[in-house]
Amino acid sequence: MHQFDPAKPHTLGADLRALRKSRGLTLTDLADQLSRSVGWLSQIERDKSELSISDLRLIAKALGVPMSLLFSHDSAPAEEQGYIVRAGSRRPMGSGEEGLIEELLSPDLTDDFEVIHSTFQPRSRLSAPTARPTQELGYVISGKMDLTIETQKFTVGPGDSFRIRGEAHLWANPYDTPVVVIWVIAPPVY
Repeated sequence: MHQFDPAKPHTLGADLRALRKSRGLTLTDLADQLSRSVGWLSQIERDKSELSISDLRLIAKALGVPMSLLFSHDSAPAEEQGYIVRAGSRRPMGSGEEGLIEELLSPDLTDDFEVIHSTFQPRSRLSAPTARPTQELGYVISGKMDLTIETQKFTVGPGDSFRIRGEAHLWANPYDTPVVVIWVIAPPVY
């Protein structure tokens, strides 16, 4: 379990290192994908060098995360960084194309898990089953949605929770109201 050290606020470099490790990539693996040196990448992960927007775009693509997730590290006051995420300062994730709007509730990605606030818009659905090497727990705050885990079909609503352990799954909100779900995902994937 990682311990938060208040003397070392978590930064973009720390999040990049956590994302790289969660994907089982070494510094060399990622540096090769980016056509950069291991030293350059190490400097980025230790916050010793600044990233250009082009470099940030390449790293986000290589790690399979939206660029928006890598922004907004300095929006919290110094004494709150690593501890508090204000409602108006959550980092958005994804494009929302499938009717899913997600925000990071965790202060950063350096823990063994991440917590996500997801809003599934009315009449939205995941277009194809997805599976990822994670353990996930969802808790429905409001609305109801249909969920398929492997071949099992469920409808979940307020107060219900569910678990997915690397299984292929689909979600759909064929209803008229948005669904709000809090997810805990280990290891972090965004």
